[in-house]
Amino acid sequence: MQVGELEQAGHGAIFARMSRKTIALDDRLYDYLLSSGTREHPQLALLRAETAQLPEAQMQVAPEQGAFMQQLVALSGARRCVEVGVFTGYSSLAVALALPDDGRILACDVSEEWTSIARRHWAAAGVAHKVELVLAPAIDTLERRIAAGDAGGYDLAFLDADKANYPRYAALLLELLRPGGLLVVDNVLWSGKVADPAVTDADTAAIRALNAQLHADPRVLHCIVPVADGIALAIKR
Repeated sequence: MQVGELEQAGHGAIFARMSRKTIALDDRLYDYLLSSGTREHPQLALLRAETAQLPEAQMQVAPEQGAFMQQLVALSGARRCVEVGVFTGYSSLAVALALPDDGRILACDVSEEWTSIARRHWAAAGVAHKVELVLAPAIDTLERRIAAGDAGGYDLAFLDADKANYPRYAALLLELLRPGGLLVVDNVLWSGKVADPAVTDADTAAIRALNAQLHADPRVLHCIVPVADGIALAIKR
């Protein structure tokens, strides 16, 4: 039976029978989700429209992901964040908009071309002062921050970068997070490929390894939510 169908049970009682799985979103329902379930800032909408013109547009997070991350920032009271994988800046802009004025986000990427778009939109939204962009291999940046004494100093971390390094990125980000801090990882369902044993490429294998790593780690409270391409949430104990 489908969501909302009614089933006649014993003694004439009628119960609404709901699906036990996350419902699929067709285009009509997805449009409803965006119109009724998100409040996209005008600058985010402009950035999304500009990025849509790029050949790599599929790398941008979805608007409902941006809204979800803003909720996480507000719920966690985050003031100090770190992001690995900036692209054109949608996720970092969403987070920066949700941070208090004294909040800061360390944004790690290697592309001057893509992050130049991000810089323009951060400035136009009035949040450029909240973002510290570091153009260098993210593993080097994170290791330097740990060596400088930043371990345990961040409230929220977002990972959406090259998949082959996911397990290493996650380990470093967890070291940087304070107890109670939240790690958010994108693309962990990987269009369903993680569940297909016939798919054995390096990126898929790395995402499987990351999922297994978080699932088995007693230092975190972990779950995966089926938002967009799958988001892992791990709260550091």
